Amino acid sequence: MPNNRKPIPKSQKEISNNQINPYVNPETGETRGNPNDVQDYRQFTPNTQRGVDFNRSEKMSFKGDKVKPFTVSIQDVDEAILYYFENIIKPTVIQNGERIAVPLVYGSPERFKAIQKDGFYRDKKGKIMSPIIMFKRDSLDKNRSITNKLDSNSPHLYTSWQKSYNPKNFYSNFDLLNNRIPTKQFVANVVPDYVTLTYSFIVQTYYIEQLNKIVEAINYASDSYWGDPERFQFKARIDTFNTITELNQGQNRVVRSNFSLKVHGYIIPDVI
Repeated sequence: MPNNRKPIPKSQKEISNNQINPYVNPETGETRGNPNDVQDYRQFTPNTQRGVDFNRSEKMSFKGDKVKPFTVSIQDVDEAILYYFENIIKPTVIQNGERIAVPLVYGSPERFKAIQKDGFYRDKKGKIMSPIIMFKRDSLDKNRSITNKLDSNSPHLYTSWQKSYNPKNFYSNFDLLNNRIPTKQFVANVVPDYVTLTYSFIVQTYYIEQLNKIVEAINYASDSYWGDPERFQFKARIDTFNTITELNQGQNRVVRSNFSLKVHGYIIPDVI
């Protein structure tokens, strides 16, 4: 009796798997299977991968994904402080009957050493810059009392949210089609590392009255969230202001205030 059954063509995956020859170790005779086949238990064993579980099918690709990986860096915390001083606090002093803005400068090691040793900071033309506010980052302490991602290599704590726009849903009348529903896209983000960053500030003016106005404005802004409302905001805290007034013979008057700023922030690196 003739067989009238129509042959079923092979899929591209079956054709590709048939063309793969398993690797045979000439010394031990061990055969390794197809790494693209999830069902093949021989693809990677703890003996061949030193105990590291690896599954190629679980590795996701970013091809066609236009979502930028979510990151929060230490530089974002520095920029939040700069933004808050320049746009919210806006420190100013009265100099020669005019109100002038006090610049905020990030203190590189050379700048910070110069203002501590010489008592003042000069610009590129050699002119003394005063009044001025200079700051630098001292330390970064990890805060484990809030949360912990358990394992950084394979984090189990993460947040997810649904995207409002999906390019695959260009057709809106899905109810008129059969067996067709709108697709949903979700973005998963790992729980960040909560840290406490400590900054050292130096405020220098010509007169104590100018210094008092700046200290009052900064002290009032303490215990609030600093940063750009459209980006990141971090809790800032200031506890103590130290005031120094020096007047040495043959030198300029030095009116200075030192204080430490603690910022409670979070960090998500771009290596995940």
